[in-house]
Amino acid sequence: INAIPDHGSGTILIRAHGVPPDVKENLRKVGFDVVDATCPRVIKVQSILKRHAKHNYASIILGNQDHPEVVGLLGYAGENGYVISSTNDLNSLPRFEKAIIVAQTTQNTLLFDEIEKLATEKFPHYKVFNTICDSTGRRQAEVKRLASSVDSIIVVGGFNSGNTQRLAEIAKKTGKSAYHIEMESDFEKLDLKPLVSSERIGITAGASTPNWTIKRVYRALEALSFKKGRSLRKLCFSIQRAMLLTNIYVSIGAGSLCYACTMLQGISRFLPYVIISILYVQSMHILNHLTGSESDRYNDPERASFYKKHKFFLTSLAVISGSAGLITAYTMGPTAFLILFIMSLLGLSYNLRLLPSRFTGNRYFRIRDIPGSKTFLIAVAWGIVTSILPPLSASGKIGLSAGLIFLWSTSLVFVRTAFFDILDMQGDRIVGKETLATLLGEIRTMRLLKVAQILGILLLLLSAVFGLISNLGFVLLICPVSLFFILLAYERGFVLPGIRLEFLIETLFPLAGVVAFVWWSF
Repeated sequence: INAIPDHGSGTILIRAHGVPPDVKENLRKVGFDVVDATCPRVIKVQSILKRHAKHNYASIILGNQDHPEVVGLLGYAGENGYVISSTNDLNSLPRFEKAIIVAQTTQNTLLFDEIEKLATEKFPHYKVFNTICDSTGRRQAEVKRLASSVDSIIVVGGFNSGNTQRLAEIAKKTGKSAYHIEMESDFEKLDLKPLVSSERIGITAGASTPNWTIKRVYRALEALSFKKGRSLRKLCFSIQRAMLLTNIYVSIGAGSLCYACTMLQGISRFLPYVIISILYVQSMHILNHLTGSESDRYNDPERASFYKKHKFFLTSLAVISGSAGLITAYTMGPTAFLILFIMSLLGLSYNLRLLPSRFTGNRYFRIRDIPGSKTFLIAVAWGIVTSILPPLSASGKIGLSAGLIFLWSTSLVFVRTAFFDILDMQGDRIVGKETLATLLGEIRTMRLLKVAQILGILLLLLSAVFGLISNLGFVLLICPVSLFFILLAYERGFVLPGIRLEFLIETLFPLAGVVAFVWWSF
């Protein structure tokens, strides 16, 4: 609200910048419940001002006159509050008998140092409080350090955000090409020639800029480097992105994993099962994105836009793929058809309301509402269609080798899916999606994935050593080992979330098929 009404009801949330004390009091008087979410650092400054105002100190605030935080601070300074934005402003003020100097918590640290130096020299009796937030100082220092190692720097954050504006100012003063953008669409308004020609680009952001906005900017920047590049690179990038958006590359990976699993088990008639895996995964992944894509608006807006624009085509592709998969399974016998039919029903019902609220306590209406269910169900579904369905359909039984291969393929897909959950954490939290990553947090989830991958590597290695699976198991170790090192590289900041990382992860599954084919050929 912009003004306090005569009467009110409900809850008012005071944002991190804070408000003058009389505003808070008046909101309560007219009937609002007030939840004060003022930043603790700002509250500290308010307390300093309030305490000294009681003793008739003049309060000098270094900040932007119209900034919401400064407006709130002036309310605590009383009638003797002043705002300055430079050393000249301080010199132009009357010489007070007693005064304090504080700063807006997101103020430029260099400017504050100049103010403090001037006050020490000319007004030694003034009390100076460095109230700039520690993270603000660190962030400004990081911008300088980052600028020294890159050709161009992008500062992401609101155009009206004081701390973001100061980061952009600091970046520009370094002499590097600096861009202040609020969102990825702002790239269209800028002269991008210096940016595209840069070999190294740094990205930083204001204190309140959400991670999903930074991720969207990074994705747009990543795409920009290809779109503005040579025609061959542009073509390759377009094909790569299209295969990811349509899930064609994911389904090829499922078929490749199925081929590797059949080779491990010595199943000679593998082609129908490979086709079934491709069609099933193609259908289920598209349908689940179509019916449950709220978080894509934050995690991957390009995907959300693509699915909205091509909804009819993608729905048709999913239905045709699912139907073709069932027909192929039917030709393989009742066992294969029944397994795939049940799995398809479960996949279709994942985002559908199954139970009325009186049976679920107003919480679990759908399978997707069960915390962490997506990660486990995707992994198990892939495991069944790639390693259990083929031997069960071919021989009517599942041996020890099939069980071991199921555990290995499931663990590989589990780590892949849970890792993508980590990349999508913030968007999932915004829409209330409870994935494994949002439940455990990034650190514990990464720890779990590394342990799971080590167990998967040991399982494949020992199964091959003891002759429980073919010698192909030794060669296929390249896939889980590569995934393990990708996890380590991401954890240490050597790779960043984006199209290339996503494509790299998905490539491990076609790699399994290629490795199996080469092994079979020799």
